[in-house]
Amino acid sequence: MQHTLVAEVEDKPGVLMRVVSLFRKRNFNIDSLTVSNAEVAGRSRMTIVYNSSQKNTNRLIAYLNKLINVVHVEELTHSPMICRDLALMKVSANGQNRTEIMQFVETFRARIVDVARDSLVIEITGDSEKILSFMQMMQPFGILEFARSGAVGMARGRSKFSPSYTPEFQQQTFTEPALVRS
Repeated sequence: MQHTLVAEVEDKPGVLMRVVSLFRKRNFNIDSLTVSNAEVAGRSRMTIVYNSSQKNTNRLIAYLNKLINVVHVEELTHSPMICRDLALMKVSANGQNRTEIMQFVETFRARIVDVARDSLVIEITGDSEKILSFMQMMQPFGILEFARSGAVGMARGRSKFSPSYTPEFQQQTFTEPALVRS
């Protein structure tokens, strides 16, 4: 069964290695791992997608919570959640098939982000099934290159990660210079 975990961690060197090493030591294969700044300065948010049983997942969450620099772990698998992927796809396109490709792009609510004489680069965002379906539709045209971001997930409504949304909180966390990377 596929599981999705979201971990809030301190934004310090070595945290990602410790989390990934825990998965490696327990013989789990990570299908998707995405890390970015969190809404709180000095913290990062990890979205981890992998296959395992519920029993092993419960143990894994306990181990993760014991790691240094891990603030909180939440499993999203069995709760209402939003999970999205971003993919960039370079497709072979000539004058004869561009219109057809553009129709598929519109149907899937994707975007063309680059146009060249013999190709198009398409950006598509959505769940894994949507991206795989779009890929299947583009295969006959010739997929020249493909890159995918990995899943990012969030629980619907309030979750354990939802802080108190006060003006002071928003000012303190969203305007911190530590969140801006050059």
